[in-house]
Amino acid sequence: MAVTQRRGRRIMMTPGELDEFLAERRTCRVATVSADGRPHVSALWFAWDGTSLWLYSITRSRRWAQLRHDPRLAVVIDDGEEYGELRGVELSGTAVFVGEAPRTGEPCPELDVPERLFARKNFRMDEMPHDGRHAWLRLAPDSIASWDFRKLSGL
Repeated sequence: MAVTQRRGRRIMMTPGELDEFLAERRTCRVATVSADGRPHVSALWFAWDGTSLWLYSITRSRRWAQLRHDPRLAVVIDDGEEYGELRGVELSGTAVFVGEAPRTGEPCPELDVPERLFARKNFRMDEMPHDGRHAWLRLAPDSIASWDFRKLSGL
């Protein structure tokens, strides 16, 4: 995975800060590309396992259809209201479809960790509920860019 930052290295998050930020945030914005090249952005909950971002998407969504056609995506997770509070992460790469679609809970060892993380973070449950409408996408990012403007006060 490439660090794509040149000018913002002083305010980029450390690996530990990045992991902590992604573990606490719940909502991301996912950008996909339509067949005619137009971008589409939608909000989605996610889980981060330290190396991959796991997205639980409705399989009958525009996002899902676009990723089936073109699996490239970019995701932004950010926080802050005032300029000096802004922080966030942009991850980009290729979506990988994992498990059955839609997800019904069939055994899939690759989903054990992300489902546990997602269920605890978003539902405060120990096991993932399956509704037969969602399925998993994994983004093992090709590049990550991060920023934490709170670091500007120390410069």
